[in-house]
Parts: sequence; structure tokens; C-alpha cells
Amino acid sequence: MVKVITVVVADDHAMFRAGIKALIEADSTMTVVGEASTGDEAVKCVHSLRPDVVLMDLSMPEYNGLEATRRIAALGFDTKVLVLTVHAEEEYLVPVVEAGASGYLTKTSADTDLLEAIKVVARGQVFLPPSATTLLLKRYKEDESDDKVSLHTLSSREQEVLALTAEGFSSREIGKKLFISPKTVDTYRSRIMQKLGLSHRSELVRFALRVGLLKQI
Repeated sequence: MVKVITVVVADDHAMFRAGIKALIEADSTMTVVGEASTGDEAVKCVHSLRPDVVLMDLSMPEYNGLEATRRIAALGFDTKVLVLTVHAEEEYLVPVVEAGASGYLTKTSADTDLLEAIKVVARGQVFLPPSATTLLLKRYKEDESDDKVSLHTLSSREQEVLALTAEGFSSREIGKKLFISPKTVDTYRSRIMQKLGLSHRSELVRFALRVGLLKQI
């Protein structure tokens, strides 16, 4: 039996939430388990409902979708954040990825790409439109040669953990893929960050983009 993907829709416009909910629930493989109209409500929904995916608008009251995404990522749950926004510019895209989102989709393409995007991020993969991937690769092209030298200081297992972390997988998910415990994954990640001189997950994402580990997303 196929597992139903649970979704929380976070947007401050009730009519938009209703439309997105109808679109999602027309697909038998997913269901909306909660709604939020503010960033604070979105975080509380994740804490109480533990959904597979949160559809996150960037422009919401109290605190915005970007801050809500950071707070959800900090919870350490397996919930993935898919940002659904009217903004397509690089100035929004880069902070979204660095905040810990697993995907980015404009509202204008929601009718054609939303369901597939939800399925992709629910599998633990990253969903970005081709144009967004190009922007990110261009953004992180600087210092690529120095980064590749740093990459060679990592063992093959450390490089695997780095790539999976940058793709948005949790410690538990990485552990299952590599047949090691979540605690061991955390140890590898700490060692990676120490070797590379990094202190945040967002820096791991930037590094992985620069050295080409995420070119296939």
C-alpha cells in the first residue's frame, strides 16, 4: 500500500489555501492535514502534526516564511519545506535554499508542477526549476577551485554524508541509506564541518553547490 503524503499549507490568503488544498486532495497519494496563515502557526503545525511536507509562502505576518523555514529546519524533524511563492528572483531563491528548504516553486507554475514537486521533496530529494538551478550554480561559482581542494580532504564516506545533507536528508534518513546510525551521521557531519571550517548547514549547501555535488538536482 502506498503511503499517503501528509501536507501542511502555509499561506496568509484563505482562498489560495483552499485552491491548493483542492488541487492536492484530487491526488489520492497525498492529503492536507493542516493549514497555517502565519509563520508562527506553520512552525506550530509542524511541531504538532509532523507532516511530510510544508508548502510555505514567503510573505506572511508575525514572521515570514523564510524565518519559519529556518525554525522548522532547526526542529530536526523529517518534514520537508517546499517554498511556494510569487517571487522568482535570485535574491529570494538563495536565502530560501540556505534556510533549509528542499524545494522552490513559483505560484504561477503550481497548477502544472506542484504535485510532482511535493512528491519529489517527500522522497527526500530537492526540487528546483531548471532556471533556479542555473541561478544557484552561477551564484556559487566563485572560489570553486579552492573548494575542490578542500573536498579532497574528506573521505569518501564524509563526501557521501555531505552530499546527502546538502540535498536535505535528515540524519535518520542518511543513516538508513548508508546503513549507519543517526549518531554516526552526526559525528561525520561534525567532522566535515570542522575540516571545511564551516558552522551551519546552509554553508554545507553552498559548498556542495560550488564543488558540483548538487548539479544533478
